[in-house]
Amino acid sequence: MTDPSCAVAHGEAEVKTETRTLVAVFDTPVAGYLLKYGADLGYRTVLHDPKDGELPELDGTTDVVVTDHHRDELGEVLRDVLVHPVRWVGVMGNPRHPGPHVEALRQLGVPPAQIDRVHRPIGLNIGSRTPPEIAIATLAGLLADRNDRPGGFF
Repeated sequence: MTDPSCAVAHGEAEVKTETRTLVAVFDTPVAGYLLKYGADLGYRTVLHDPKDGELPELDGTTDVVVTDHHRDELGEVLRDVLVHPVRWVGVMGNPRHPGPHVEALRQLGVPPAQIDRVHRPIGLNIGSRTPPEIAIATLAGLLADRNDRPGGFF
């Protein structure tokens, strides 16, 4: 009997994937790599920059990654995302500093339960320093979460 995972790795079995969407918010270098690598992972990828218009359609198959936590419109963008049943939403940022999104959402009257849906930090802790590394760590974290795994080595 062949291990199904080995068969997939050797190209001997069809990979069945569910529909999923990755929305990168703000046009940043990390967003570019998220979209590039996300497409390779089977995501339908979408860049959303608020200056360019309304949010795309968001549903329970959507993962939203905010790639810049220094933007004035951070709170409004997250508030607008949180009214949708997205599967996952997170904001990039250094975990040693408080997330500015929390206060921004509070000031907009967003309920604490909704604020708690926003993940920060995001991605696996692999010491990422460059935009491609940050994108890989973020996508690995999304895959681990989607597959109900803790991430990291076992």
